[in-house]
Amino acid sequence: MTEPGHRHLAHLAPFAAEPVVFFTMVTARRQAVLANKETHGILRGIWAEAGERNGWWVGDYLLMPDHVHFFARAGREALPMKKWVQMWKSLSARQWKRRQGREAPLWQPDYFDRYLRSVDDYSEKWAYVEANPVRKGLAAKPENWPYRGRIHDLRF
Repeated sequence: MTEPGHRHLAHLAPFAAEPVVFFTMVTARRQAVLANKETHGILRGIWAEAGERNGWWVGDYLLMPDHVHFFARAGREALPMKKWVQMWKSLSARQWKRRQGREAPLWQPDYFDRYLRSVDDYSEKWAYVEANPVRKGLAAKPENWPYRGRIHDLRF
């Protein structure tokens, strides 16, 4: 029982789901090799299976020539983030090398990640991401850029 005039500190409500994470990955030596039909297909295929295979669900994504931005959410039984990123980068690099006949590394070892706290954070990041091809002169409008999409709907 609390004393008169004594208040309890407010506590955050528990997460209904794991937070959404905003990722950016850059190619090795900033090679301009991502924005094409073949690499788009490789990454989309790997990410589409990620939820079932290792508990990570990829939402909106956009490939630029030398980097990729995407949003993902881990399920309760997901691989740790670092392991998952290593897994899909390794798998995509092997598929890319096999199709391209190249031996050069595909990805830089490190990556950027940011936890998003709200739908407003998500919307703000996505507005920045989808404007990238326009800022770089690769598309007249964001929706004209062909190397983007959504695999799963990541709801807040």
